[in-house]
Amino acid sequence: MNEQAVIAVEHVEREFSSRGQQVLAVDDVSFDVESGEFFTIVGPSGCGKSTLLNMMVGLLQPTSGRILYKGDAVRGVTGEIGYVTQEDNLFPWRTLRKNVEFGMEVRGVATDEREERAEAIIKRVGLDGFQDRFRHELSGGMRARVNIARTLAWRPDVILMDEPFGPLDVQTRLQLQTLLLDLWREDRATVIFITHDLNEAVTLSDRVLVMTRHPGTVKMVYDVDLERPRDVFSIPTTDTFREVFDPLWDELQTEMREDAEEDSIGL
Repeated sequence: MNEQAVIAVEHVEREFSSRGQQVLAVDDVSFDVESGEFFTIVGPSGCGKSTLLNMMVGLLQPTSGRILYKGDAVRGVTGEIGYVTQEDNLFPWRTLRKNVEFGMEVRGVATDEREERAEAIIKRVGLDGFQDRFRHELSGGMRARVNIARTLAWRPDVILMDEPFGPLDVQTRLQLQTLLLDLWREDRATVIFITHDLNEAVTLSDRVLVMTRHPGTVKMVYDVDLERPRDVFSIPTTDTFREVFDPLWDELQTEMREDAEEDSIGL
């Protein structure tokens, strides 16, 4: 294990039962994520990306291998790892403010501190003035902001993000990418991010891990050697961006094609 790693995935496999058979979802996966790093995982649909996150946060256990958080095996949900999913999962009976406070309530943060921290993060994500709105009164982009704010408010060391911008339009995605990079630069939490959008992966990340098709394993880990801070609107048009993007796209495209060929012949 890398001594600087906050998360270490060591020879992890995960099987599921399906129609009376054991199906291997993740096969001998190993990688480290360093403290303060923005680390993104990409790969074909069904390659086990979300399964990996669920094991990192403690919702699932590996069939074999282990996942370490700061050197200790993850054996259940820990209060030090945040999880932002594609679905916002906001409580419809709670106001925006009360949704942001929820994680802190669960962790026993005192009322005064909870309210102060919630107010501060609501302003940081650009939702000041909407504190008393309910879920049905918020747009998709606003719900995504609340989803991020709710996790950041209780200050986890590591934040797992499973396609948090997936269902949003391009303009809103770019705005939220900018917001996320600003928040990450200020707080410097470790982020492990899943996306199907390779542009998004290269724009945001320090490193990108490409997974193979099902059963997923590590095909390559690529260093994103692009200067920070990054302008999400302009950086994809630069030559240096293409130098990073093109080899990653070649690897990902190969896996996607082989996956499609297997599907077409019924394997």
